Amino acid sequence: MDRRLNPYTPNAGARPPVLVGREDELEEFDVLLHRLEAGHTEKSLIVVGLRGVGKTVLLGEFRQLALDREWHVVEIEVSKWDDAQFRRSIARELRRVLHSISARSWSQKLRGAMGALRSFTLKVDPEGHLTIGLDADASVGVADSGDLDADLSDLLVGVGEAAREHGTGVVLLLDELHFLSRPQMEALIAAVHKTVQRSLPITAAAAGLPQIHELVGDAKTYAERLFKFPSLGRLDEADAREVLREPARLLDVRFGDEALAVGLEFSEGYPYFLQEFGEAAWDLASGSSIDVMDGLSAKLVVQEKLDSGFFKVRLERTTELQKAYLRAMAELGPDAQLASRVADLLERTSSECGPTRKQLIDKGLLHATEHGYAAFTVPGFDEYLKRAIPELAPPPIRRRPGRGDA
Repeated sequence: MDRRLNPYTPNAGARPPVLVGREDELEEFDVLLHRLEAGHTEKSLIVVGLRGVGKTVLLGEFRQLALDREWHVVEIEVSKWDDAQFRRSIARELRRVLHSISARSWSQKLRGAMGALRSFTLKVDPEGHLTIGLDADASVGVADSGDLDADLSDLLVGVGEAAREHGTGVVLLLDELHFLSRPQMEALIAAVHKTVQRSLPITAAAAGLPQIHELVGDAKTYAERLFKFPSLGRLDEADAREVLREPARLLDVRFGDEALAVGLEFSEGYPYFLQEFGEAAWDLASGSSIDVMDGLSAKLVVQEKLDSGFFKVRLERTTELQKAYLRAMAELGPDAQLASRVADLLERTSSECGPTRKQLIDKGLLHATEHGYAAFTVPGFDEYLKRAIPELAPPPIRRRPGRGDA
């Protein structure tokens, strides 16, 4: 069929033509905005899930809901920043928000927020280049201590007070939250806490891999009282069928039941894989229907595409030792694996493998599920590793002989 009419969207963060199975999370965010507008408090949201489940898409839906209610939106994709880069990223986006708020009218609270922003940025930009255009002097004693916790708290409180005075609100949408360092995470949580204490219309909605639970809890003991952690997973069979069938139906194309069965089995209900399968099946089909042969061919096309891109780019970011650790995990299966069992396959001790395991968690390839266990963050990665590294087990990585070895 005509590729120019293909309705499926296997692109990072792209909204699918049919969004299903996320009604509860959208309702939670809508409640959050309404309660803050009414002067109440409500927990911020951190959406948790594996790669490819639609976390970024959901943040995009949150953005539109906020804009529809005339809120101001800050969108930040987190990276592994030092504290200066973190300040710059936050300041750049909040500067834009304050300019937008000032278009309505000028106020003392707004001037105070701009002064706090100038103080906040002067710690990393002594010349004030990031705050050019803000008609306010730096506020002495506000957001200028050099302590990230205190300064970010001052800044968000100032922005929240300005938003309240102007009858609006601000939401910080933070993707890849797990890449924040511990000091940055601590500062963000402390700042959100301050805005909650003052019942300000400023909040955060973030997304991250499953290890975010532990990272947030370690950063501040009270974090679980500030945030809700909705978990995104695979879609159930009915929703997955709708994701494939409905976009085609809207264009008068029939997605056959047997082809659907192939797509559901291949994708296991993961939204990104469903979009890849739908796109390939559409491109391969002729006429006005997608049949089982189209589905079987699409499965092979998508598998090759994922192996050469989605999976491969992640494996290429690893060292040889990290590859060996991942391959040993794959040998044990797709579920969470005990560290000692992985170490046994590598003929090492758990303590010797500990640094490698932590590096893989830091890279976002693994996440700790419970004490001693870790699992892949990418669905299907175990089977890919077996294809990419065909040996049933990687070559043994032997320990150096110790004093007690014969």
